[in-house]
Amino acid sequence: MDETAGSPTPDPIYVLRHSAAHILGAAVLELYPDARYADGPPVEDPPGFYYDFELSHRITEDDLPAIEARMLKIIAANPGFEQQVIPRADAIRLFAERNQKFKVDILENDITADEVSVYRTGEFLDLCRGPHLDSAIQIGAVKLLKLGGAYWRKDEKNAQLQRVYGTAWPTTTELEQYLSDLAEAEKRDHKRLGRDLKLFALDDRAGLGNVIWLPNGATVRREIERWVVDEELARGYQHVVTPHLAKLDLYRQSGHYPLYEDSMFPPMHLESGEELELRPMNCPHHIMVYQQDLRSYRDLPLRIAEVGQNYRYEKSGELMGMIRVRSFALNDAHIFCTAASLQDEIVAAVELAQYFMRTLGVKMNRYRLSIRDEVKAKWVGSDEQWSHAQNALIAALDQVGEPYDVGTGEAAFYGPKIDFQIRDLQRREFTNSTVQVDFQLPERFDLEYVAEDGTRQRPIMIHRGAVGAMERIIAYLIELYGGAFPTWLAPVQVVLVPVTDAQLEYARGVAATLRSLRLRVEVDERSERMGRKVRDAEVRKVPYIAVIGGREMEGGTVAVRGRGAEQTVESVDDFAARVGREVATRAT
Repeated sequence: MDETAGSPTPDPIYVLRHSAAHILGAAVLELYPDARYADGPPVEDPPGFYYDFELSHRITEDDLPAIEARMLKIIAANPGFEQQVIPRADAIRLFAERNQKFKVDILENDITADEVSVYRTGEFLDLCRGPHLDSAIQIGAVKLLKLGGAYWRKDEKNAQLQRVYGTAWPTTTELEQYLSDLAEAEKRDHKRLGRDLKLFALDDRAGLGNVIWLPNGATVRREIERWVVDEELARGYQHVVTPHLAKLDLYRQSGHYPLYEDSMFPPMHLESGEELELRPMNCPHHIMVYQQDLRSYRDLPLRIAEVGQNYRYEKSGELMGMIRVRSFALNDAHIFCTAASLQDEIVAAVELAQYFMRTLGVKMNRYRLSIRDEVKAKWVGSDEQWSHAQNALIAALDQVGEPYDVGTGEAAFYGPKIDFQIRDLQRREFTNSTVQVDFQLPERFDLEYVAEDGTRQRPIMIHRGAVGAMERIIAYLIELYGGAFPTWLAPVQVVLVPVTDAQLEYARGVAATLRSLRLRVEVDERSERMGRKVRDAEVRKVPYIAVIGGREMEGGTVAVRGRGAEQTVESVDDFAARVGREVATRAT
């Protein structure tokens, strides 16, 4: 652990996993004495801990049982976690003697205090401010999960490290429940289901982190986009389409380039001398929309929205299916308003995001009020502006009656924000929606509106993402529903299965009736047995399978099989109306 690890008010599970990370470090060092240990924090995603190592031996999955067994042996010996506060110079000497170059690097370059905190666990020594359990036996149950990789200080120019992930729980029962949940989540992994259900593809020829939406996945995305756009238009948003790139000077003016450069793709240098940049976000483009007219107070609030394609240079080791990508479509909006309407607009943005999440079946984990920390170089704007923005966000959260946590240091560089934190089936937490208050970009771009008294005033800008990135939310939904989407989102909503060719024309007529209600229908005309056709539709997770035999054709009916429901025989009109209502209400 490094000196900055820890939390001023940690909860018990944090302390337990913090202690387990030290046991992992001690076990690896016993098995591989040349190991140099770097960072080893408790983490929430996935719930547990990890430790990064540099060593000559290449750790594989086959090594994990031996490392885990050594951890259990150390725990059984029950060493204590003993804190010592020592002079920084002594700490440098101690870690140098142990050939622990990463700890020396932290002490020499990150820490200025005269004294530092170290913890001893048996022979293992770590640079850490704690807290820890009193002794190792208090760690309830541990399990090593997987391996990964990292670079020291997240810089590809630095040493490449081997990362070992583990989890720890107060009791064996809780560990077993977590492992059971994890196994179920892995069955629903969106990468596997995305391939099996032909929703999307990841092809190296398209570049790492760039999603190819196949027809089925494109249908799911299109349905969400249509619904989102229609709902936003109904709530007073104006939708626009803006370019995927712009001159680099635009991002210099916004402040994104100097502060966000590492996450942007390299600029394109043209013969004309222009530098063009793939946009990492939409806000400067929506500012240009605002600037096309002189705005009056009567025009405000002005809500500009777009499902805009963004590009960010995520490191290759951090890419993960559709959850972390380099090209993504963001449901984004920017609201330009007056101080008098700021809180109302924040509340409306929060309620819109809540409506979207509720309808999709997304389960909120928590709300986080993300504010700045004391590192002045990371933030722009005055203390007064930050205080005003933060108070408006707090008042809005209070108005909608939502409890929240505070995330210090999690703000955007231009202002504080509300983050909607979601936890997926693997208990990984991610930010899905945000509402951010910004006084800075209106100043940087000299935005104005004509106030009621005729003076020129500065609008306040709200950055708002209600559904989030299409790639990430659909990855979440694939796993949430195990690929069995609600009927309104299913790529194919009804498959009609004629028993013989004699019912084929009738089946085509039923399909036409259903399609007249804008339902997505297929007629399985293959020369396969009925049972095979039904099984294939079930594997594709189609919500409704309607079997048509001679009796159904004579009676003007269909024999309907819904997911998990007994077969029913319904008239074509009744079945069409029922499915149509289910789609119209977006039932989940």
